Amino acid sequence: MEQQRIGSSSKPLEGAGFDPAFIPGLSSPLKAEPEDAKPAEEVEESEETAETAEVEETPAAEAEKEAPTEEEASDGPVFEASDRRARITADAQGVRLRLDEEACEFRWDEIGAIETESPRFGKRFTITVHTPDRRWYPIEIEATARSRFKEWEDQLDEVLDAYFEEEDA
Repeated sequence: MEQQRIGSSSKPLEGAGFDPAFIPGLSSPLKAEPEDAKPAEEVEESEETAETAEVEETPAAEAEKEAPTEEEASDGPVFEASDRRARITADAQGVRLRLDEEACEFRWDEIGAIETESPRFGKRFTITVHTPDRRWYPIEIEATARSRFKEWEDQLDEVLDAYFEEEDA
């Protein structure tokens, strides 16, 4: 009979069971700070320097940044749904998911399918992005009322009809 070791020889557990923000394949779990990391004071100073550099940009540079945003907004239908923790946006560029501080983005050519699920009870609407390599990324949005589910389904269908092209096998 083998003996089990208890103590420091066991590897610390990682993953969604211990870190709710962990999404496999999307982000790695947080590790301890490396020894050569800058102290917090130096990081704050470098952030302040970066902020002042942004303020000093010319009006021409600002106009270039704003131009694509206006163009993106006027291209076609957009689907947005969010709650206090999660957010999904689907537009001409693709689908963006955000949960707390984690975010991921999919271009339309990276998406195999998009699935929606309305619960029989409750107000959590689930949208799952499936990729061609058999990975899926679900996100739950809490609706203010169950009547929002139909509205979200219709808006998402409009976006999918406009931008998502299924490839014939």
